[in-house]
Amino acid sequence: MNSQLDSTRTTANGLPLVGFGTYLIANDDAPEAVAAAIGAGYRHIDTAAGYHNEDGVGEGIRRGLSECGLARADLFVTTKLWPGNPAWGDTPKGYDETLSAFEASLKALGLDYVDLYLIHAPSGGSERVNQWRALLDLKAAGKARAIGVSNYTEAHIEEIRAAGLPRPEYNQIELHPWSQKPELLEFMALNGIQPIAYSSLVPLSTWRAEPGQDSAKTAEMQAAGSDAGSPFRAMAAKYGVTESQVLLRWGVQKGFGVLPKSLNPERMRQNIDLFGFEIDAADMALIEEMDRGDGVAWATGDPRFMG
Repeated sequence: MNSQLDSTRTTANGLPLVGFGTYLIANDDAPEAVAAAIGAGYRHIDTAAGYHNEDGVGEGIRRGLSECGLARADLFVTTKLWPGNPAWGDTPKGYDETLSAFEASLKALGLDYVDLYLIHAPSGGSERVNQWRALLDLKAAGKARAIGVSNYTEAHIEEIRAAGLPRPEYNQIELHPWSQKPELLEFMALNGIQPIAYSSLVPLSTWRAEPGQDSAKTAEMQAAGSDAGSPFRAMAAKYGVTESQVLLRWGVQKGFGVLPKSLNPERMRQNIDLFGFEIDAADMALIEEMDRGDGVAWATGDPRFMG
């Protein structure tokens, strides 16, 4: 398996299938991590204003491109608008505030444009449509090559349609064998919206196991991830790969972009090396039976986002 070749694999609309996620990477650690990821073959770097690491990510992008002799056009960069959340005492951003937030992200990253700009969550309430109008204008101006949303449900996307506006090109959502969202994915497919998966490794016992990395993952889920009889452990042995590779391969085999994160160079290489094996039909059918419904990455399941 060859990660350098893997980096050329994209969805039909040009999104690299395997990107490098930077959530929970500290700003000071981001330059080295992002540069190492680019060196390992990643050609999609995903960050967000809400991650508080755009400065470090931008430095890592510059370092990685220079060290690898790459041009800016060789890299797909995603960042996200933090839309505000009144439930947290955080006033939702309107049209003008959205444009200002984008310019702040662009400056922090040190870039002239981003390849994809997303609204991070549907927590903007009555300002959601105005935020989307701002993203449409950023795309028209060439500052964001593509635009989309994250954590949006069918109802939130229908709100955009009802306003007479073009639908998002992407929706970045929690997707893994325990949260497969078949109805939402069917709706997205019918409307030409590309899914990007985050938290692909939730079923592993090591996912967000460090202090301060809260989630709504239950004790029963933690035990299932540690179980010696885990089906993912058996699949990893069957295909001669890691459990992480099995979970990530499931995503790309379903046609999702995935966003593994690691500070370990060897795991970085493993996580992008997904194209030398294929999960067989029997195992894909077994995984399909594992769906547990809603995701766990948001610590409360966050119904407040739905207002």
